Amino acid sequence: MRKSRQEAAETRERIVAVAAREFNRGGIEGTGLSDIMKAAGLTHGGFYKHFSSKDQLLTEAVSQALERAQASMEGPRGARSLDGIAADYLSKDHRDDFDSSCPLASLGTELRFAESDTRQVASKGLERFISIVAQSFPDLPPREANAKAHAIVSTMVGAVMLSRIVNDTRLSDQLLRDTREFVTKA
Repeated sequence: MRKSRQEAAETRERIVAVAAREFNRGGIEGTGLSDIMKAAGLTHGGFYKHFSSKDQLLTEAVSQALERAQASMEGPRGARSLDGIAADYLSKDHRDDFDSSCPLASLGTELRFAESDTRQVASKGLERFISIVAQSFPDLPPREANAKAHAIVSTMVGAVMLSRIVNDTRLSDQLLRDTREFVTKA
């Protein structure tokens, strides 16, 4: 029996959401299409009814994950305070939760090998992250606020990446705490 367009759209959306989580957990190269489809409760054969390639799925998954991360940074009334953004982004929960993790910190070094469309989505997501943080400095000229936001975002993404790399939990926690303190005093 054929699925309705609505059901097909819902299935596609589910695949993208699952892919974002699975890519964050296992990396781009470490996550196969069969892994994603199985996690979505579907067969591998159905993948090509929805996507032309893994790269297309990756682009959509990165886009969705960035939108979700940015929505949490902005909150319902616009940009949150830098303290609030840093507290959430540089938290143990964010470090340990790959389901809703920022793909910049989860896939950072792998994204440089992705196709142009995915890199474009990641670049635009990074620019949006920077603009959200720059709003924390309304008293600075825009050029200075952006420069400060570039450094802060780079520091935050790097800290989460490093906190996931080390095998010493205390060091991992300390990286997050020290970076959060550094960033909020910037």
